Amino acid sequence: MASESELGNVATRILFENDAVRGWEMDLAPGERSDRHRHTLPYLLCILEGSRVDAEVDGRGRVEIPVQAGSVFFVPPGATETAINPGPDHFREILIELKQAGPGPHKLAMANAPRAGG
Repeated sequence: MASESELGNVATRILFENDAVRGWEMDLAPGERSDRHRHTLPYLLCILEGSRVDAEVDGRGRVEIPVQAGSVFFVPPGATETAINPGPDHFREILIELKQAGPGPHKLAMANAPRAGG
C-alpha cells in the first residue's frame, strides 16, 4: 500500500467543503495525469467535458472509462490511482466526496455513460 508521502491530491483543486461533503474539480488537458491519490470516501464523479478518462489503479492496472458530458458515477472508496486523459479532448469533472455516507457495502453505479467502444 502506498505511503501518505507518495500520494497527492484527489483532484486539481477543492471547490467546497463542509462536514458532509468535499467538492473537487478535476481538470486535465490532453495527455495530462493527476497526482497519484487514494480514495478513502465514497464519491460521485460528474463529468463536464471529455470523452474518456483512464485510471491506473494500484493492483488492477489501467482501466479505460468512456465518458460524456452529463455522465455521473457513484464510486465506492478504496482505490489508489492516477487519472489520465488519453484523448485529444480536454477532460473536466466535479468530484464530490461523501463524508457522511450510509453504511456499506457501496457498489459502483452510473448514469448517462456512453457504451464502451461507441
